[in-house]
Formats: sequence, structure tokens, C-alpha cells
Amino acid sequence: MAHGGDLVAELLMRYGVTHVFGQPGGQTAALYDGIAKRGPGLRHILVRDERSAAYAADAFARLTGRPGICDVTVGPGTTKLSDGLLESHNASVPVIALVGELPRDWAPYREMGVASQGFDQVRFLSSVTKSTLQVPTAAALPQMLRSAFRIATSARPGPVALVVPHDVLDAEWQAADADLEADDRYTQAPAYRPVASADTVAAAADLLRQARRPLIVAGGGVLASRATTELKNLAERLDAVVVTSFSGKGSVDETGPSSAGVLNPLGTTDSLELFRRADVVLWCGCKVGQNTSHNWSLPLADQATIHLDVDPAELGRTFRPTVALNGDARATLEALLVILKDGARPEWRREAAKAKKLAAADRAEPESSDAVPILPARVMHELAARIGPDDVVVSDASFSAGWIASHVPARTAGRDFLFARGQGGLGYAVPAAIGAAAARPESRVITVSGDGGFSYAIGELATHALHGLRTVNIVLNNGTLAWLAIWQRLFFEGLRQSVDLEGEAGGPNFAQVATGLGCEGIRVEQPGDLGDSLDAAFAATRPVVVDVRTDPMATPVHSYRRRLAEGKSYPRPGTVYGLPPWRRSPGLS
Repeated sequence: MAHGGDLVAELLMRYGVTHVFGQPGGQTAALYDGIAKRGPGLRHILVRDERSAAYAADAFARLTGRPGICDVTVGPGTTKLSDGLLESHNASVPVIALVGELPRDWAPYREMGVASQGFDQVRFLSSVTKSTLQVPTAAALPQMLRSAFRIATSARPGPVALVVPHDVLDAEWQAADADLEADDRYTQAPAYRPVASADTVAAAADLLRQARRPLIVAGGGVLASRATTELKNLAERLDAVVVTSFSGKGSVDETGPSSAGVLNPLGTTDSLELFRRADVVLWCGCKVGQNTSHNWSLPLADQATIHLDVDPAELGRTFRPTVALNGDARATLEALLVILKDGARPEWRREAAKAKKLAAADRAEPESSDAVPILPARVMHELAARIGPDDVVVSDASFSAGWIASHVPARTAGRDFLFARGQGGLGYAVPAAIGAAAARPESRVITVSGDGGFSYAIGELATHALHGLRTVNIVLNNGTLAWLAIWQRLFFEGLRQSVDLEGEAGGPNFAQVATGLGCEGIRVEQPGDLGDSLDAAFAATRPVVVDVRTDPMATPVHSYRRRLAEGKSYPRPGTVYGLPPWRRSPGLS
């Protein structure tokens, strides 16, 4: 007899789902039975840790636009899932988490774990999701699943948790066509493409016509909307400079004339310099977060601004834009292109080219360095020379993101770079690679992590090996939690407490660990060996870990480099932080 797990699995397939990432439990066994009956069209990927299930689903969703699906059992499975769901929530990524729950009649014993593993899951998950839904009855299950897809993909996308009680999932299901109706409008984000109102589009176009030095900040919303062509056309029409957030990297070809790289304290120097020179700034699909805005010091008080976002709550959150455009990025850029004519700005183009050339020259020195320990910039330069047009690069959090942002250019426009910027938690890259490989099975997936972040999810290398994933995992192994080590040195008078990951006897040899988990391991200690080692890694037929010994004091944060060179202590950040005043952007004078 069919059961609730069959219903869920069948409806997932009708929504176009091909992969589910998770860990089994007794309360969710019916779901696994339903998936097993529907293979190979519906495939379950077993991960070693529930956090990894959410990260894999997140990466799958970013690369496909389709909701990434993950599953966990009640209790500890749910609590571990929260890291990944918060990443997806803050990064506006459509994910659906299928969460096991105790039988409904056991509700009186849920508190304090009287019923094993019980706790208030709905309350817990509500703080890290766009929406958390609990299935009340077996009859409501199909409609609740449809609601999960609708909520995850509509308006500003995000994660949805669907909590399914054990007795609902195990209950007999009389197959009915009505239960299996999938709403094809909600199989991919964005489900709809609202266009900003005609009057605001006209006002934005008028402001852009007047601009002498236009600049566009492309956020993750450009890639989520699949608006790279429209962005390129607008930039060319205006002779605009384009910079991106971390999540927006790949919105434009970074080797082209319009791009000035990633705007971030860990990003490219020309991005900030050219932003400060711009007279009109278009923020496109970007929430103007702390890092992209350099601690909300941007935009400048005298800059006219246009802010385009699908979420009206973002328009005016940190400043009042001169023109606010509430709409889908692609649809609204298309509307702008209809009424904007070509406007050459040769002086601005020359100014941008000069700034880019100077920044590239500054980057060239560390990229070619033969220093030992190896500089991460040299590693990234060697890596960039080998990345192919179909490869996917997944960054862990912390310094890894900055090294990639500044030294590995996006050579084509598209979603080929993934950054953990929603929450910025360590341990994203290795599990996210599982989802990336499922989404792009013909692509090589390259991860870049520090040794701190790599250690969080090192067990998932066994998952890479089990499934024969085509992954190259680069570890920038400096033996420390480098960001915190530098922070302590700069702001706490040379303090060094609990930041060392190795002692006098040494530290982990990640190449050997990789071999033990079924992967190939390569260790690199000399810069002259980098090229051959990466060539071997890229030619391998199984997952590879390249363990590179790097300089523990190297940092992509420009202000840290400057301060380290000065060799003195600075006021503790918590004593000087202040929230900049909210202000109105002016028009053009």
C-alpha cells in the first residue's frame, strides 16, 4: 500500500526535483522508501552531517534556480540543519527542507525531550527560514508541499521548512490525481518577474542619461534573475563601470572593459576607487550589506543613486535612493533598455581603464611571488590559469573569499562562483560542492578553503569519493585561524590566544587525510611545485585535495595589510564602531 512518503516523492518528481540531500531517520523512512521506488529519476544523496545537506541543497539551488531539497530527522537533525538554512535565508536562495517530526499524538511529551528527540521545531526553524510549515493532517500534505514550492520561489526567494509528523508520513495514501498536481509556475525562481512602475523606470533612465561617471553594483539578485545579458547591454550602452558583491561575482565578464571586480574590503582596490569617483550609482539586486558598502560608508553623500530590488523592504533600508525601482532585475533592466539610448562616455572609460591597470599591477607582485611559505595570491593566480569555462568555483568563508575575489577573474558571465555570504559561516565549500556537482554533473567543481574552514566538514570528502565527484579541493593551510590571529595582533596588542591549529609537532596533513577518505592527496610546500601539482589535480579521475602550505600573515583585507606594515596596535573595533546616519541620496546638480 502506498504511503505519505510515496506522495511526497512523487510530487517532488512532478516539480522537477532530481536530487534530495540528507540523512535518514526512523521518522522519515517512508520518504526514503518513496524515493527508492522512483530512482534513478529521483536520487537521494547521503551526507555525513545534516549541515552538509542544507549546504548542498543551497549550492544546487544557486546553480539551477530550482529549489534545492534536503531532509533530516527530528531533533538533532533539525538543529544541525539551521546553519545552512540561515545561509540560504540571508542569501535569498530557494531551498525546501523536509523535516521529520514526532507523531502528532505525542505532542504532550515533546517538551524537554520526554518523547525522544522532541522539541519545538517550528519555533526553532522559523528564525532561520522564509517560512516554516507544519503538516496538520495527511489530507493536507500535498497542498502543504505545493505551498512550500510557491513560497520558496516567489517574490524574494528563500528557504522553507516543511515539518511532517511521523504518522502523517507513514499513513496509507490512496493515490489520487488531485494530490499529484504540481503548479508549474513555482518550479524555479523567480516564479514571476514584476517590472518596476513606468514612472520610476523613466526617472531612473533620466538620471542615467545625465550621469557623467555611471557605476553599477551588481548583487546576487542579478544572477538569481539570470539578468547577465541585460546588465552587459546596459553597461555598454552607458559606458558604465560594473562592480559586484561577492554573491554577484560572475554578473559580468571580469576580463572585459566594464568590470572593476568585487566591491568589498576583501575585494579589488579599483572597485572602491572607481565607486568613489562615480556620480550616479545603480545598485542592482544588491541589499547594500555591511561588506559591499564598506561598513555603510557607501554610497557617498553627494552621489545620486538608483536602487533596484525585488524586495521593497530593501529600498531605503540603509539610505534613501534618489530613485527606487521595485521589480525583478531582468525585467526592469529590460524596461530601462527600451528607453535608454547609447551614450558614450570616453573620459570615464579611460579613467576606469587607468585605475584598473594600476590595480592589476599591484596584484601582479604577490601573484608572481616565490616566497615561502607560499602566498595565497600565487596559488590563486596558478589556479585561475587552469580554470575552464564550465568549471564551478566554491569558496569557503573568511579569507578564502577575498583571495578568489581579487585573484580569480570570472572570464564569462554566469553563476560559476559560489560564496557563503548569507551567513558567512566556515565549512560551506566542501559540502556545497556535493550540490554543485549534482547540479552541473559535467563540470569540474573547485573548492577553496582555509585549513580552519576545511576542517569543519572534512568528513564529506568520503561523500565526494563515494559518488566519484569531479572535485578539486584546495586548502590554504597556514596552521592558524588567520583572520582572528591578525585581529588579535592589531587590536589587542599582539595577543595570540586560541588561533593556532598546529603545535610544535606540526598539524594535520590534509593530503594524507584525503587518501584515507578515498580521495587523492597532494601536498605543496614550494611555489615552484604549484603548477605541476594543480595540473595533476585537474587531470585526476577521482576527487583531489591539494594541501598548500601558505603564509599565516597573508591577508586579502587591504586595511589589515596596511596596518600590519605599520606595526602598531589600534583601538578595539567595538569601542569605535558607530552606525552611520541614514541619509537621502541627492539628485544630480
